[in-house]
Amino acid sequence: MDYRIVFENAQKAVTALSTLSDEKIREILSSIGEKVNNETGRILTENQKDTDRMDMSDPKYDRLKLTKERIEGMVSDMKAVAQLPSPLGKVLSETVRPNGLKITKRRVPFGLIGVIFEARPNVCLDVFSLCFKSGNVCILKGGSDAEYSNIALVKIIQNVLQSYGLPAECCTLLPVEREATTALLNAEGVVDLVIPRGSQSLIDYVRKNAKIPVIETGAGICHTYFDIDGNKEIGQAIINNAKTRRVSVCNALDCLIIHEKRLSDLPFLCEKLKESNVIIYADEKAYHTLKGKYPEDLLKQATPESFGTEFLDYKMSICTVAGLEEAMEHIARYGSKHSECIITENQSTTARFQNSVDAACVYVNASTAFTDGAQFGLGAEIGISTQKLHARGPMALEELTTYKWIIQGEGQIRN
Repeated sequence: MDYRIVFENAQKAVTALSTLSDEKIREILSSIGEKVNNETGRILTENQKDTDRMDMSDPKYDRLKLTKERIEGMVSDMKAVAQLPSPLGKVLSETVRPNGLKITKRRVPFGLIGVIFEARPNVCLDVFSLCFKSGNVCILKGGSDAEYSNIALVKIIQNVLQSYGLPAECCTLLPVEREATTALLNAEGVVDLVIPRGSQSLIDYVRKNAKIPVIETGAGICHTYFDIDGNKEIGQAIINNAKTRRVSVCNALDCLIIHEKRLSDLPFLCEKLKESNVIIYADEKAYHTLKGKYPEDLLKQATPESFGTEFLDYKMSICTVAGLEEAMEHIARYGSKHSECIITENQSTTARFQNSVDAACVYVNASTAFTDGAQFGLGAEIGISTQKLHARGPMALEELTTYKWIIQGEGQIRN
């Protein structure tokens, strides 16, 4: 396959999108949502082909598996994106210079965006809806794990696009072969941006090999610090939710940090985790506190590898600290700058944590499970950016745009 031609055809589709009104974009996204709902049975059949090839014990299995309810959720997110205000054409700043030049900074699409992702077929609809709404054409490169699911979803998108007289290349799905990834990362002068969405190894590979601009959506090594002034009922609920709601997502809890003077509350804080058979890797103090009060087969002594690990499974570590400063040092050393939480009733401690912890999302008395574009009112997300250039946190419509300067004159020339 000549991937250069594939990318150039996708680039040509950018012009077709530039003529669409926001009203027409909403209509097309709504039509795609209806078509996806109508073809739920076929999508589930194709998804079954993918899940049949994966061991159910694989942490990625939960991400891969689609259900009627999950498809309805995907469509709901797409329709929510459709109804959001368009960022395109938004004036970011405007000034008139002393010489009469009117200078306007206006929001515009990137153009052609490539997204590389792993076993998450919902990404197809999320990425397409966000790109389409923000005036971008997307090139999708999914993994082999979700091959049949991705093909089914993208085919629906392309059929609806063509029914509206738009090129199918507005949403291009690349083959699962590794050569397609290599070609995408080397598409200089054609693809404007690539976004990896997946494991740390995928992100590292893209960063090291891309010759086009990259926005990282990083791995989520998430901590919750239970402070000396924490409410234990709130703590128990948050810890259980952050760890067990969905273990295979990047906002799931990986490490509980606890103030040493609250160790007596640790068995209570971990009580609900037993119901989900969560394996705990506890440091020495936490281990001795939980011994005999947490199932023996689920309690392990922590090793150095227990910290700084994104488990993506029913596993978590526990670290005991002497206070806030030590907790923040642990987060700085082992965190991935994704989502960090503190449970405390102390306002000065809250302010210190909020101001000092370096992460895209910093929580106080709330589960890190909320790090999600839909939960933030953004409709959906293309990923959670853990870097600081251009975008940080959930990347939605505005983060998929850049800007241009418009200079309006009346014949001015520069001396």
